[in-house]
Amino acid sequence: MNSGINFKDDNSKQVKSKVAFDNLKNKYILQIIFDYMKKNKSLKFMKYNKQLQNRLNLSIRDYKDYSELYSPIEIELKFVENEHYKYEKFINISDKDNDYYHIYFDNSNQEIKRTYFEEEENVSTIKIIIDSQIKSFKELFKDSKSISSISFKKFYRIDITNMSGMFFLCSSLKELNLSNFNTNNVVDMSWMFDGCTKLKELNLSNFNTNNVTNMSGMFAGCTSIKELNINHFITDKVNDMNCMFHRCLSLTHLNLSNFNTNNVTNMNSMFFKCLKLKELNISNFNTEKVTIMSYMFFECSSLTELNLSNFNTNNVTKMSGMFKGCKKLKELNLSNLNINNENEFEYMIDGCSDELKKKIKELRIKNL
Repeated sequence: MNSGINFKDDNSKQVKSKVAFDNLKNKYILQIIFDYMKKNKSLKFMKYNKQLQNRLNLSIRDYKDYSELYSPIEIELKFVENEHYKYEKFINISDKDNDYYHIYFDNSNQEIKRTYFEEEENVSTIKIIIDSQIKSFKELFKDSKSISSISFKKFYRIDITNMSGMFFLCSSLKELNLSNFNTNNVVDMSWMFDGCTKLKELNLSNFNTNNVTNMSGMFAGCTSIKELNINHFITDKVNDMNCMFHRCLSLTHLNLSNFNTNNVTNMNSMFFKCLKLKELNISNFNTEKVTIMSYMFFECSSLTELNLSNFNTNNVTKMSGMFKGCKKLKELNLSNLNINNENEFEYMIDGCSDELKKKIKELRIKNL
């Protein structure tokens, strides 16, 4: 279909296009729409503007398709007040990707080419616009200790596949707005929020984890978060949950009843030092492929009972320190646990109550 288009922008300058459009074979007509709207309108602008749709001979479906592939991602950063960061980096961009990140300090329209603060520079807000060429957010804000707030203002694109270490060691981060986040094709979420020690809440309701294979260390070191609502997570493809909740010191509630662990091979230190977790229902866990469970419940000192009757440990080679320091654990169903190494067994239950140790030893002897 050929379509000649002729309309005016806000400055009354005519924008012309004589490109063809047929099932997104030519994307430039949609780029014109983005430019025309100055990239500050939502999808509703197109959805409810039938006149514009008819005029351009486009539909909201075309616009959505374009948004998912080519629209820019917009992020707003805020920083710790009254602090100066000499040569502190606030974002990690490789040299080859530098042209695709557009950075603006405060309310200025002047694009900044650097990714760090100069000496004695005091910046309160930064706007970042990211072009469609970027496919990975790996370690994007890694070790950015000056950031207090990150908000994703626009994020329609579905082609980001890697978010490993994205907020790693953002130790001043108190607010993280992910309501517009699109994770439809993300494969790697390992160590994503590791070390976000001041983050007290995390709304992940918009997360799609259908394609994620690696969740190792995902929430490790989130020492201030009390509750994580991740019962909607799809984990069918995940093979690594190593250190997933490692040192979530304040976590009191965790619902994993919908977790599918059929393909997980590593559960090492998964709940390491979840000191305030009083209950944990993992009776649905499938552990047939797991080979490592060392320190899995290490110093979960508030747990009073744990049902592992469904655990299959035939392939597990490392269980050292698995229940070490679980001093309040009174009920522990290990009926299917296969423990072969005497030394490892002793260290596995070290720190448990004498009563529980006796029960476990009796059960072990019975199963030998």
